[in-house]
Amino acid sequence: MSKRHLVSLGDLSPDEMNYLVDRGVRMRELRGVARTLEGKTVGIWFRKTSTRTRTSFTVGAQKLGADIISYGPTDLQTNTGESIEDTSRVLSGFLDALVVRTAEDQREMTVLAGQDSMSVVNAMADLEHPSQALADLTTMKEHFGRLEGLHVLYMGEGNNSATALALALAKIPGARLTLLTPPGYGMPAELMERARADAAVHGAVIEESHDAADLPREVDVVYTTRWQTTGSSKAHEDWRERFAPFAVTPRIMRDASRADGTTVFMHDLPAVRGEEVEGEVLDGPQSIAFRQAENKLYSAMAVLEWCVAGPQNGEG
Repeated sequence: MSKRHLVSLGDLSPDEMNYLVDRGVRMRELRGVARTLEGKTVGIWFRKTSTRTRTSFTVGAQKLGADIISYGPTDLQTNTGESIEDTSRVLSGFLDALVVRTAEDQREMTVLAGQDSMSVVNAMADLEHPSQALADLTTMKEHFGRLEGLHVLYMGEGNNSATALALALAKIPGARLTLLTPPGYGMPAELMERARADAAVHGAVIEESHDAADLPREVDVVYTTRWQTTGSSKAHEDWRERFAPFAVTPRIMRDASRADGTTVFMHDLPAVRGEEVEGEVLDGPQSIAFRQAENKLYSAMAVLEWCVAGPQNGEG
């Protein structure tokens, strides 16, 4: 069986994505008891900082029964000039899967995945953070019991978490994603076009505004990310002033929430309290951000298992 890869959510069919979400929910129910990767070896190569993603994939691989080898940002010979192509060819002779984080060109992931002996998992690149969006959808599915018809409000920069969320929700019938992004810091045009094209096929809606006054009402989820994401930079010296209207405050939560009190707050973490979100929101009764962080473990397990061992129980 050729190994599966998770380079971009745009590469997954709706059935594959839904399988990964449901399997993540199931992994949480099982508390990770699924030794489906016994005898396999997973490489963890993080060239940028990480707390949740690196830990979730490392612990997840161990819980699945795999052996682990971790590489730091300067451990491999790419640091001395070896090409990504040669690195991929060599590592694929040793590893069953390689989990990679780089805030640089996502095309490196495609090169690494240019073989079928070793699964490659994109644990964040410049354009997309697919494993994060899968953990996000797993959390929504666990909390609401469904994904269909949910309205998600995203506030902040159109970064790699935002693009992954758009590509994911575009595959969910009846889902709506409203992105409120500062002028000049919106979604990359090519990825927005791709998400909208998928949304048109699957009956979802992806919309973007650069005016914080366009706040929708009665949403199911209010979502934000930190403004200074790994590897990113800002084009304007006054960027904080430009971003300030897009911070999630108690007022934003009140104005956007449903009257029945079912609206929740999500954040991919780490958070910078007092910038993109007020502490009162992050720690408040509507916040499920730390549950969301826990679910990164179970979502990572679902991804690793699917990539290396394939769908379980005849599903997917």
